[in-house]
Amino acid sequence: MNVFSQEKKISVLDENKPKDSIVYKSNYGLRVGADISKPILKTFDSDYTGFELVADYRIAQNYYIALEIGYEEETTKEDFTNSTASGNYFRLGFNYNAYENWLDMNNEIYIGMRYGFSSFDQTLNSFTPNVTDPDNGIYFPADKITTPIESEGLTAHWTEFVVGVKAETFKNLYVGFSFSYKIVLSIEDPENFQTLYAPGFNRVYQSDTGFGFNYTISYLIPLFKK
Repeated sequence: MNVFSQEKKISVLDENKPKDSIVYKSNYGLRVGADISKPILKTFDSDYTGFELVADYRIAQNYYIALEIGYEEETTKEDFTNSTASGNYFRLGFNYNAYENWLDMNNEIYIGMRYGFSSFDQTLNSFTPNVTDPDNGIYFPADKITTPIESEGLTAHWTEFVVGVKAETFKNLYVGFSFSYKIVLSIEDPENFQTLYAPGFNRVYQSDTGFGFNYTISYLIPLFKK
C-alpha cells in the first residue's frame, strides 16, 4: 500500500500578514458634575438650601480618585429647639469599580471611602429651657426664648463608606446615584447645645453616625485612552 501526502507551503507574505484583531481602549480623564438632588430637595423643603459639585479622576483600570465639595444650610426643628447650621464642606477619597464592562463600555458599580471635613456656623434660633424643680423634677416652662445665639467656626471630621452606580447615557455623559454611611471622627458643639446637623454630614444621630444620598449628572473630559 502506498500513502501520499502533501504539505501546504507558507509563503513569506503569509507569515508577515497581520492577524485580524480589535483592541478596545477606555477613556481616562477628569469627570465633573453636580448633585441635582439638592436643588430638588430645596423645592420641597423650605428649611433647606444646598448645592454640591462632584469630580473624579481615573488613575487605574478600576480605581478613581473622588472629590465632592459643597455648601448647605439647614434648619432643624425639634420639640424644644429650633436651630440653623450653614457652612462649606468637602469629601475626598476613592472609588473601586467592581463592574466588569463589555468591550468599550465604561459603566460603574462601585464601592468607596471618603474623609469628610466641614466648617460651619450654627444659630440657635429659639429654645425652651428646662427647669429643675425640687417638687416636680425637670420640666419645660411655657415661655420660649427667641433671642438667637450664634456660634461660628465650628468644625466636623468624619469618614464614610460609599456604594453607588454610574451609567453612561450618552457619549461621555453619565448619570449616577450613591448611598453613604457616615461615622463621626470629631465634631464641635456650641456651648450648652449639641450639634444636630453638620453640612456635608447631614443629620447627626446619638450614635455619632449619619447617612447620605446623592443623584448626579456628570461629564467626562477624556484626556487619553488606555
